[in-house]
Amino acid sequence: MSRSNLIKGRTSLKHHVYHITTCTENRKPFFHNFQFARLLINEMKCLTKQHEVKSITWVIMPDHLHWLFQLTSDKSLSKMIQTLKGRSSRAINEHSNKIKFSWQRGFHDHAIRTEESLIAVSRYIVANPLRAGLVENVRDYPLWDSVYLHGDE
Repeated sequence: MSRSNLIKGRTSLKHHVYHITTCTENRKPFFHNFQFARLLINEMKCLTKQHEVKSITWVIMPDHLHWLFQLTSDKSLSKMIQTLKGRSSRAINEHSNKIKFSWQRGFHDHAIRTEESLIAVSRYIVANPLRAGLVENVRDYPLWDSVYLHGDE
């Protein structure tokens, strides 16, 4: 899907919840490297501590990120993702001089509208490693978190 198609109709509203998916450049499995994934997690937590977002559920797959969060600042959704991508790219590239990490341009977003769909989307996100065949039990996958599930699923 072209970038212009991805941004058609995109809105950003404070206090709304969004599910975003964003991929590494050329879908390279950079996040097989646990340290790189931890650096991304640190940047997501930093945005939470800065009251930019309220993180609900996320999973880091080898070549992409699923993140469900509520915007809690006036920063637009696009600006928030741009900030996350920029900070995480810098952190990963500073950590390793052997590779050049980068994100694919753009991202897919979906605005969440009801509590029921919020829980369903959280379950969908956390189950990604199961569907991809990376683990047989979600508790065996280290790169996820959810305010709802915390490994009880």
